[in-house]
Amino acid sequence: MTTFSGNGFKKKSINADTQAMLEVARKNGIETVWDRLEKQQPQCGYCNLGTSCRICAMGPCRVDPFGDGPQKGVCGADADIIVARNLARMIAAGASSHSDHGRDILETLYRVGEGQTDVYTITDGDKLKRLAADYGIPTDGKSNSQIAKDLAWEMMEDYGMRRERLPRSKRAPQARQEIWNKTGVYPRGIDRENVEMLHRTHMGVDNDWVNILLHAVRTGLSDGWGGSMIATELSDVMFGTPKPVVSQVNLGTLKADHVNIALHGHNPMLSDVIVQAAQDPELVRLAKEKGAAGINLGWPVRHRKGRPKPCRRPTAGAGRGVTGRGGR
Repeated sequence: MTTFSGNGFKKKSINADTQAMLEVARKNGIETVWDRLEKQQPQCGYCNLGTSCRICAMGPCRVDPFGDGPQKGVCGADADIIVARNLARMIAAGASSHSDHGRDILETLYRVGEGQTDVYTITDGDKLKRLAADYGIPTDGKSNSQIAKDLAWEMMEDYGMRRERLPRSKRAPQARQEIWNKTGVYPRGIDRENVEMLHRTHMGVDNDWVNILLHAVRTGLSDGWGGSMIATELSDVMFGTPKPVVSQVNLGTLKADHVNIALHGHNPMLSDVIVQAAQDPELVRLAKEKGAAGINLGWPVRHRKGRPKPCRRPTAGAGRGVTGRGGR
């Protein structure tokens, strides 16, 4: 078997596996993120500094950070406001993406509770009841499905505008909550903060860069103590609360004689179904008919499902034995 050292890519990554695969990509003419980055050089200096703006139809505008060129955009925004707007909108995009992940799982939990799907089930009933208690939902005499439906319905309001505070935020240390109150950034509703962030950063609305950045903090908190936490908690309820397991990571998880499925991302909605499909006797038989020894799943799925693999001395291009907690 050919071994690729990848020593020529040390400036691209400190990971030996990545270096080796970059060498493979180079030899096979496969374009990578590094190739595309190199083709973008030199990148726009205004964009790198955050002093360019494309928010309104009268743009794009750019402000000279060195004082020689224009100091304000068409709307009157200076460099501080433009930079704050750009950063705030990036935070809103990230928070929205992460929180929407939580919404996907929340909607699925509701359908489980209504009996609309048999693909997903309640795996950790104890955690389901603890979460229900946090939201003041009675659980005595109720089935897990009934509790799931009631909890999901109540959690959906975390995305709305009727709450003064996100329920999960009370888990933060009291001293931290006092700072949130003092600075006016205590998170209220997930979608509310994101929509307000986009509103504030539009032309002619909020022209105080400090105020913009304070709400950017609030928007980030709405994800951390809202959407992201909902995703984590409900993933445990439906797919099992992860425990430390010994497994493998990186390219050593691939098997040359198997159909390899490598999943990217941390939303378990699809990956859990793929785990079930990979164990389907008909699909395994089909893989063997095509000459494969079986179906092999990549590390992220194995990590959450707790599928132990023996540790072995790592080599370049091999998987690393790890002990860790399954992610969302």
